[in-house]
Amino acid sequence: RAKADRLPVTFQEADAEDLPFADASFDVVLSTFGVMFTPNQEQAANELRRVCRPGGKIGMANWTPESFIGQLFKTIGKYVPPAPGMKSPALWGNRAHLDTLFGSKVTLAVKCKNFVFRYKSPKHWLEIFRGYYGPVVKAFASMDPKAREALEADLYALLDEFNVAKDGTLVVPSAYLEVVVTKEN
Repeated sequence: RAKADRLPVTFQEADAEDLPFADASFDVVLSTFGVMFTPNQEQAANELRRVCRPGGKIGMANWTPESFIGQLFKTIGKYVPPAPGMKSPALWGNRAHLDTLFGSKVTLAVKCKNFVFRYKSPKHWLEIFRGYYGPVVKAFASMDPKAREALEADLYALLDEFNVAKDGTLVVPSAYLEVVVTKEN
């Protein structure tokens, strides 16, 4: 999108817990539904803050615990418990948790927004998420056929709970926090 708008932006993927950049390297550090999946949340937040210059911004979009995706994580967790010591990625969608992660040397601004998932049907959603969405792919891959059937039934029930469409399609709003962390000088 940046290229289409002729914006001079360079994007680089890296391990959020061990960013290969010098301190204060960036004006903006960005994560859209990504850093929230790191095993060591405190280390990831420290790294984001470390590579951001004083006065710079860290921008994130993080699913909230009560959102559709937050509940998807909870549903998957009934079948595939997280590794010991792992915290829910949806915690990054909680203001109090962000305050703890980023500490007092930042200004934190959050807005709750919705992303709306739109699919041809609940079955279509499940086909796409089973093939491409990491947490769902991994859950199904780790289970025996009987457990897969049970998870699938629970996912259809979750979709039914959140689906606002009445015509057989799937329209599911999912809340997320738009987060802007400004690093103090």
